[in-house]
Amino acid sequence: MISPDAAFGQRVRLAISGLPGSMQSFAGTPLAKTPEEVLGVISDGAPQVILLGPGVNLDEALRLASAFDVQHPDISLVLVRETDPDLTLTAMRCGIRDILAPDAEPDTIRVLLERACQSAASRRRSISPSSAPEEPLGRIIAVAAAKGGVGKTTVATNIAVGLGRIAPMSTVLVDLDTQFGDVDTVLRIVPEHTLKDAVTGAAAQDTMVLKTLLSVHPASIYALCAPSDPADSNRISGEEITHMLRQLASEFRYVVVDTAPGLGEHTLAALEAATDLVLLCGMDVPSVRGARKELDVLDKLQMTSQKRHLVVNNATRDSGLSIQDIEATLGAPVNLAIPRSKALAYSTNQGEPLLHQRSRDKAAKALHQLVDRFDPESAQLRKGLHRRAGV
Repeated sequence: MISPDAAFGQRVRLAISGLPGSMQSFAGTPLAKTPEEVLGVISDGAPQVILLGPGVNLDEALRLASAFDVQHPDISLVLVRETDPDLTLTAMRCGIRDILAPDAEPDTIRVLLERACQSAASRRRSISPSSAPEEPLGRIIAVAAAKGGVGKTTVATNIAVGLGRIAPMSTVLVDLDTQFGDVDTVLRIVPEHTLKDAVTGAAAQDTMVLKTLLSVHPASIYALCAPSDPADSNRISGEEITHMLRQLASEFRYVVVDTAPGLGEHTLAALEAATDLVLLCGMDVPSVRGARKELDVLDKLQMTSQKRHLVVNNATRDSGLSIQDIEATLGAPVNLAIPRSKALAYSTNQGEPLLHQRSRDKAAKALHQLVDRFDPESAQLRKGLHRRAGV
């Protein structure tokens, strides 16, 4: 960051807290005239982003950006200014990659800088593809249930929020209930773009465009919400869903998918792409039988490549069923039981996932255990251990 504005610098440091990498700041008065002068004072190697903050002379900033655009096009330069159409056009022509308002809050700064870093990494791969290591695909975690009403969206959003602590800004939650999805309600966000925009046009061809369509949540996760019009569901194909999920997995460490109840086209497309299946059921006979039928269908379709996690939600001792009864019906061990909790229901109605509140509720403890199943470090600690799920 080049800026004499200490208050703005403090907001930037808050914004990048928890993200990989580091920041160096310089007053920049007067501003360096060449890229070599800038890079010569940076101790940690070539930066991904140079933030030209408040207090930097505009003409000097644009001249410096023009030089970087020619000599170091893989470095993203971001200008901090109040924008107007003329300035935006001039800045982009000079090589500025993005413009940030001086009074931007840390959440906004965080999203923009993360996007600028991703853009820089993409350009570096295109400049030297032979030397760039192939990036592994992220984990696609599909949360599914045979019937509605078992808390699938609540569990999916809490998984995403929990993974956001493990991989800040590298976790995305996709609402694949294309007719009646309500991830936006549970996260209390108003999306500018939805799933319909993500599977069509430029987003389907360019992953960087797709990332700009995602909504950001303060829990350091992204979200892709369902279309507002249920009729749009018919305009989205299973092939488009599979392609979009693989695009996201190429950029994010975790892709959490909240599927629609049952085994419709979109859900099957997600399960085919998934590396993990979290199958939910309640502690009632219809829900358990539905889960058994869903497992049977997936086995017949030979969709057995995912790592499966069988979860009983809203578990209670007075339901008339035991975990052993459910395991006997499913023909497989239950991995986790999430106890019935007023706090969990209340958090969903308030639009703030339980794991975002750092709650000590018993359901929060179980949800943390579920999240840990996708954390390699926690999984290594559990290796060789098995404990029967209980209520």
